[in-house]
Amino acid sequence: MSSSRDLPETTAYVRITHQSWKSGRIEGEVSANEFEWQFRWRFRVGQLIVEPSLGRALIQEPLGRFLEQFDYQLEPGGDYSFTIRADL
Repeated sequence: MSSSRDLPETTAYVRITHQSWKSGRIEGEVSANEFEWQFRWRFRVGQLIVEPSLGRALIQEPLGRFLEQFDYQLEPGGDYSFTIRADL
């Protein structure tokens, strides 16, 4: 029997580079271990675009959950982090 504490964890770091409540989007960068991506979160329609494609499948879902939970608290220039239950 294993528990969630047995799962590997990776910290992802998020930097918000642009935010527009009027157009309903937040843009930024996210990195975890040696991976780096740019993202665009269109929160009014729930669309998350992550580039480049290398490793995108590993980050897209946990990044989406983070953004959905904290989007109204995120500010341009802000640095944030969250934990991914995977080894990237």
